[in-house]
Amino acid sequence: MATGNLDKQKTIDLRKKHVGPSCKVFFSHDPIKIVRARGQYMYNEKDEKYLDCINNVAHVGHCHPDVVEAGAKQMELLNTNSRFLHDNLVLYAQRLQATLPEKLSVCYFVNSGSEANDLALRLAWQYTGHKDIITLENAYHGHVSSLIDISPYKFHQMAVAEPSQHVHVALSPDIYRGKYCEDHPDPATAYAENVKDIIEQAHKKGRKIAAFIAESLQSCGGQVIPPVGYFQKVAQHVRNAGGVFIADEVQVGFGRVGTHFWGFQLQGEDFVPDIVTMGKPIGNGHPMSCVITTREVAESFMSSGMEYFNTFGGNPVSCAIGLAVLDVIEKEDLQGNALHIGSYLTQLLDDLKKRHLLVGDVRGRGLFIGLDLVRNRDKRTPATAEAQDVIYRLKEQRILLSADGPHRNVLKFKPPMCFSREDAELVVEKIDQILTDLEKTLGLQMSEAVISENGHTKRKEPSDENGLVHPSNGSSHSHKHTVTLPHDKKTNKRQKT
Repeated sequence: MATGNLDKQKTIDLRKKHVGPSCKVFFSHDPIKIVRARGQYMYNEKDEKYLDCINNVAHVGHCHPDVVEAGAKQMELLNTNSRFLHDNLVLYAQRLQATLPEKLSVCYFVNSGSEANDLALRLAWQYTGHKDIITLENAYHGHVSSLIDISPYKFHQMAVAEPSQHVHVALSPDIYRGKYCEDHPDPATAYAENVKDIIEQAHKKGRKIAAFIAESLQSCGGQVIPPVGYFQKVAQHVRNAGGVFIADEVQVGFGRVGTHFWGFQLQGEDFVPDIVTMGKPIGNGHPMSCVITTREVAESFMSSGMEYFNTFGGNPVSCAIGLAVLDVIEKEDLQGNALHIGSYLTQLLDDLKKRHLLVGDVRGRGLFIGLDLVRNRDKRTPATAEAQDVIYRLKEQRILLSADGPHRNVLKFKPPMCFSREDAELVVEKIDQILTDLEKTLGLQMSEAVISENGHTKRKEPSDENGLVHPSNGSSHSHKHTVTLPHDKKTNKRQKT
């Protein structure tokens, strides 16, 4: 049977019957059936076009012809495992290493970000002889058991959310919602000291640190950009304790941040992780991933006496596809596009913030941007329900966006890297209209306020517990920048998208 021929309801029924119920779909009340895609666009069974603002897997664009051709040609010729010599494997390893600092020189090819992070833990445990892992609040590193243990984003959803004894959770280096915010004189040092304190407490209990692991920019944690210098200071504390630093680039690598090829490079040239993991965009939708580490760590792993073999990791087809992705990034200057279009999108969102007090913060690098929606700017109260409203209304206008973060109130922009100025203008225009419509429909007003440069209100009227201002009788306020919020959306309960 050809794909895409089933009635949509039949597809839904078969999915409910044969696919695990914990495997969720976007917009569960009315899921979208996608039958084809190209570039930054996806098409449903009616051939209606959706602008994809969330798919960082289709890194160089959905179904890029160069990537498709490279995979098909190699598949026609040979696909086998890495126990046989093949040029694709070594050429791809060489090409990938050339994007990284020289000391990161040894590759292990696997098939998913989860496999990569699981292997990174094995490397750390073997190299250090230690067991304990330090992870960050709201972190997500994968779905296998070893990674659920170090992913508070996941294990906090469980009925019994008790972390393993060997896992220590450090503060997320969030300068908007974290313990140390943008007004702190040195948030990088303050957050790094928290990691140092964790290490000292672990040592008092006779425990030893094997690794600190962090996404170079937190994604599921709410598009968090660590302050510059944080990783260097953390690495020093961790290495002094005999541990290693693992940089998880699964979400943000391969030029997405614009100014650099890898997210960890935003911290400065003086920072080099001991292990880097990558996935998602590496194969533009083809299942592949990689762990790159130092010669010393690799030799230690070898000394265990156990061979490492991965049936599909580094196969000729995957490596051909990986090489094609790198070629397209270079040929089409997609890193440059991420920088320029990402800067433009950020500017548009900053302008949106000036018009809507519901927008608390705009943060990001390149085409990795978060729009943090709030009920009250001074209290930074998460606007969870409002974020869901925006997402659903965008979906009705055939624009795909998602919300994440611990309160599910951060709109996430991480589109294919071929995203254009026109795409940026369209999505921001629609968000602007939706926020304006919410204000008018709900019949509530924030006071006319003078907004300072950092986004706080300098003058405000008395408000209720949600930060809502109710105009007094006879009030003639009708300011176009007012934000109106519903009384019945007081909780931060997650809504399915």
